[in-house]
Amino acid sequence: MGEPDPGPQRHAAATVVAAEGSNRASINFSLNCAGCHREDGTGKAGLVPALAGSIGQVFSAPGGREYVGRIPGVANSFLDDQELSDVLNWLLPRFDVQHVRADFRRYTADEVGRLRKSPMSDA
Repeated sequence: MGEPDPGPQRHAAATVVAAEGSNRASINFSLNCAGCHREDGTGKAGLVPALAGSIGQVFSAPGGREYVGRIPGVANSFLDDQELSDVLNWLLPRFDVQHVRADFRRYTADEVGRLRKSPMSDA
C-alpha cells in the first residue's frame, strides 16, 4: 500500500507547473539554493527549512505566494526575475507534488520582480 494517488487534477497541475524552464531551473537551484536547502530539499534542521513535502503547503497558505517571493534568500538572489520565477515554479513538482493545488498559478517574472522589491529582513 503506497501513498494515495493525488488525483488527475494534481498530476495535471504538476505537469503545467513543470513545463517551462525545468532544466535551467534545476541547474539554478543547484547553484543558488541547494547549498542550504540541499539537493534533496531536506534543508538543515533548525537552520534552513525543508522544501521536500512542505513547500506546496507554504504556497497554498494565505499569503504564502507573497511570503515565498519576499524571503531574503529569494528576494536577494542573483538570479534575474525570469530565472527566479522558473525556480519557484520548479520547486513544487520537484519537492512537493502531492500538495500542488489544481488551481496553482505559475509565478511570472513580473510578479517575482514586484515581490522582491520588498524583501523581508528575516524569514
